[in-house]
Amino acid sequence: MDKLEGKKIAILVAPEGIEQVELTEPRKALEEAGAQVHLLSTERGEVQAFNHLDKADTFPVDATVADAGAGDYDALMLPGGVANPDALRMDDDAVSFIRAFFEAGKPVAAICHAPWTLVEAGVVKGRRLTSWPSLQTDIRNAGGEWVDEEVVVDSGLVTSRKPDDLPAFNAKMVEEFCEGRHEGQKAAA
Repeated sequence: MDKLEGKKIAILVAPEGIEQVELTEPRKALEEAGAQVHLLSTERGEVQAFNHLDKADTFPVDATVADAGAGDYDALMLPGGVANPDALRMDDDAVSFIRAFFEAGKPVAAICHAPWTLVEAGVVKGRRLTSWPSLQTDIRNAGGEWVDEEVVVDSGLVTSRKPDDLPAFNAKMVEEFCEGRHEGQKAAA
């Protein structure tokens, strides 16, 4: 199954606080679909994943987000974990990188707490999306329509609520990344 053959996908994470299964399962789905996947972070070296609040594995970073550009990639995947997106939304390079995917109409997938970074990037206004339930007020305050559904697709943006949603999330993510550019995937003015 090489639907994504020739496509380069960025996975952006903070140096720590990533929910491991929300990194490893989407990465596996992308690689099995033929994509070349790069793990980006705000720092070089390795990132520390977690199983909820317990330290899990570390993963080597391919490049820093400051050294990468949205033009280098066909799509972007954002894993959750509470601390991961909270740290990313405080990093100007990460926020600019995320926004650039929307400005270019490229597909983006975000799960669990990851939509916090979308709020910070100013790209949820007028969009329908889901997340971990604690983000619904932030999403609504940013002009998005929050819904409690397993997976939501809105013009190239794929969102899900939690690890239990990974099978549906991964399937829709691969499908949207395969489709490529979406005219509706523009950042709000």
